[in-house]
Amino acid sequence: QVQLVQSGGGLVQPGGSLRLSCAASGSIFGINVMGWYRQAPGKERELVADIRDNLRNYANSVKGRFAIFGDNLQNTVYLQMNSLKPEDTAVYYCYVRALVSTGLSDAWGQGTLVAVSS
Repeated sequence: QVQLVQSGGGLVQPGGSLRLSCAASGSIFGINVMGWYRQAPGKERELVADIRDNLRNYANSVKGRFAIFGDNLQNTVYLQMNSLKPEDTAVYYCYVRALVSTGLSDAWGQGTLVAVSS
């Protein structure tokens, strides 16, 4: 089993910055995908950014403002969010697809609220 613990988030003014982190633990042999999703009120959960096959992918709405970083030694993924806008307000979830003893395992973090408002 893979467990994810998120930290970061909170209330920030438009134009501000926040960093989210997500630490994975468990009997992990390797991580195939690390990423962040978000879900705004009344909307579907959407991909924000992920790292797969050493490539970083971003939603068009966050390109140039957000950056995703992975620390493979610590099994941790970060999301640096700059130039935040009110429309970035959402609950953010980290996601990991890891290789464990029984095969590939998908795990989600507990979610953290990011609120952008003046």
